[in-house]
Amino acid sequence: MMKPTVLQISPILIPAVNEKLNALYTVRRLYEQDDKEAYVREFGSAVRGVVTGGHTGITQALMAQLPALEVVAVNGVGTDAVDLAYARSRGIHVTGTFGALTEDVADLAIGLLLACCRGICAGDRFVREGEWVKHPQPSAIPLARRFSGMRLGIVGMGRVGRAVATRAAAFGCPILYTDLKAIDDVPHTFVADLVQLARDSDALVLAAAADKAEGIINAAVLDALGQDGYLINIARGRLVNEPDLVAALRAGRIAGAGLDVFVDEPHVPAELQGMDNVVLQAHRASATWQTRTAMGEMVLCSLAEVFAGHKPTTSLTT
Repeated sequence: MMKPTVLQISPILIPAVNEKLNALYTVRRLYEQDDKEAYVREFGSAVRGVVTGGHTGITQALMAQLPALEVVAVNGVGTDAVDLAYARSRGIHVTGTFGALTEDVADLAIGLLLACCRGICAGDRFVREGEWVKHPQPSAIPLARRFSGMRLGIVGMGRVGRAVATRAAAFGCPILYTDLKAIDDVPHTFVADLVQLARDSDALVLAAAADKAEGIINAAVLDALGQDGYLINIARGRLVNEPDLVAALRAGRIAGAGLDVFVDEPHVPAELQGMDNVVLQAHRASATWQTRTAMGEMVLCSLAEVFAGHKPTTSLTT
C-alpha cells in the first residue's frame, strides 16, 4: 500500500520524530526547496497532510494548491497563521500541540521575570567582560528588585496563564488577571480593564492568544504599569506596540522587559538590544528536548488519526 504523502513546511528538530515521520509517510520537505512553487506544482496533488509550525502556518493560497489535503498538523499552539475558516469550509482538520508547551513556556515566563528583576543577564555581562575586577565596589551594579511578593498581572488565563500563576503563587505573589471574562474556577482576582490591571500590577505577563488581538500593550497600558513595572511576553509579539514599548523603556516609564517574541521575527528593534534592563530570547519558550519531543509525537498522532479515518483529538476545525 502506498504511504500517504505529507508536505513538511517547517523542520522538526527531534531525530526520533523525523525517523517515525519518514518511516510512515512519503515526506516532501518544502522548507529545503529553492523553488517552492515548482515543487508544489510537482507534488501538491498527492499531498494529504501538512506539517507546519505555529509561526509559519500555511497560506490559503498553498492550501488551495493541495486538492487532496485532509489535515494541517501545526507543531505548536499558535494557529493565527492558518486560515481556519477556509480549512473548515473544505473539511480540513487543523490540529495543534495544545498542552505540550505549557510547563516550559510558564517556566520561561518566570525565568524572564527573575532575570529582569535581579539583573541576571546584565550581571553576567559585568563579570564576563572583566568589569567586576575593574569595579569591585558593591555600588558598581545598581541594586535589583525583589521578585517574591510582587503583584503579578496575567493577560490571558488559559493553560499557560494558569501555570504562570501557580509558579508565581509559590513566590508569594498576589495574582490578578484579565481575560474575555472572569473564569469560575480561577481563584485569583479578575480585572476586566487592561489599563486597570497594569495599574494594579508590578509586572504584566502576556499569555494570551493573539488570534484577534494586536498592539493591546500600548503607551496607555505601559504608563499605567509605571516606572517600577515590568513587562514579560511569552505569547505573541504582535500583542505589543513595539514603538510604544521602546519609547517607554527609553524614557524610564517602565522598569524593564523580558521578551521571547517580537512583531517581525527574527528582527528585533535595535533599541531593545542596547538596553541592559531588557532580557531577550529567540522565541524559544518551548525549546526543550522534553517539550519538542512531546509536540512531535502529537503531530504524528494527528496525522495517524486522520489517515485512519478518525477525527483528530486536537482538531480546531472539524
